Amino acid sequence: MKHSFKIFSLLAAVALFFTACDKDKYDKLPFSNDGTAPTLSATSAVIAPASTDADNVVVSYSWTDAKHATDSAHQKYVVEIDTAGGSFKNAIRKTVYGNLKADFTGKEINAILLAYGFPFNVAQNMIVRLTSSYANNNEQFHSNVLTATMTPYRVPPKIPVPANLYIVGDVNGWNNSAGLDKKYYFYKTDETTYTGVFNFPSGGGYKLIQELGNWDTQYRMIAGGTAFAGEFKQENSDPTFPIPTPAGAYRVTVDFQTGKFKAVATEAPRLDAPAELYLVGDINGWNNSGSLDAKYKFTKVDDFVFTLNVAFTGSGGFKLIQQLGNWDTQFRKLSGDAAAGEFDQKNADPTFPVPSEAGTYKVTVNFATNQYTMVKQ
Repeated sequence: MKHSFKIFSLLAAVALFFTACDKDKYDKLPFSNDGTAPTLSATSAVIAPASTDADNVVVSYSWTDAKHATDSAHQKYVVEIDTAGGSFKNAIRKTVYGNLKADFTGKEINAILLAYGFPFNVAQNMIVRLTSSYANNNEQFHSNVLTATMTPYRVPPKIPVPANLYIVGDVNGWNNSAGLDKKYYFYKTDETTYTGVFNFPSGGGYKLIQELGNWDTQYRMIAGGTAFAGEFKQENSDPTFPIPTPAGAYRVTVDFQTGKFKAVATEAPRLDAPAELYLVGDINGWNNSGSLDAKYKFTKVDDFVFTLNVAFTGSGGFKLIQQLGNWDTQFRKLSGDAAAGEFDQKNADPTFPVPSEAGTYKVTVNFATNQYTMVKQ
């Protein structure tokens, strides 16, 4: 027994010796420091490239080394661009490895802004930051956040924009002639978009015509679209655009910039544009008579649009009258506010609200889209 105890003591001593040696060895191994958050900077905070800058570098972002404990080729840097007020959750990103700089061309910035749905030539407030990490995304650091204004430029539309656009189909007996009723005309609401309200029957289809009497330059829906949205192309062939259900009024928007269309139901049916239009309300004592001051009569700009510059006092409301002395054929606000909305023809409230800030406003009333706007001058 005494002999066994001596053997056990010897083994314990040997184990303790090697443990001490291993500890000494590991204490002398090199130690890797943690990385550090990079600092981001930019060559410009105002980025407004022209279309001719598509292939030119319009902004460069650079940053300090994040000092991740790996070869620089395995260090991952992601430039994130988001809308002002965003959290970078839906940011658009550009990734680089082993470099401390990222260049953006005009077309890259433009693509980012258009992906957010921003309009052309309108400056947008944006935020930019950098996220650094190992290539496998471990040990992430976020940089400081930069602010910038970025303006998208107009790119050529996907489909050439016609001079005119008409709807022809089961809605009007497929009448593709010069005698087509104007309530089947679209209105060009901007450089590349046509809009119109149409009173659709139950079922059937339609085509879009740019020249009455000519089927060869028509537009048709691309397969895969629905009655409510899809893509289109210029081609004299089927399929037609299906009429949405249920029957009723729909605002149809045709966007030649993107080659897409949509149809949205509305409670405002398409109306014939009146011969004359007047503004009657608190501003003129609700005087609906022949003695109404001529300054409250709208100017008819074209077949569908009326405009009037009027000095509002900052309170009250008004209606639109097409025949002085007759309330029964008036137009009233259907939806919206003192900036913009929809209208229909009905002798009932609500009135159109007057802008709360007193001043001169341009009131525009469009009988092709059944929409109004009030813009301070």
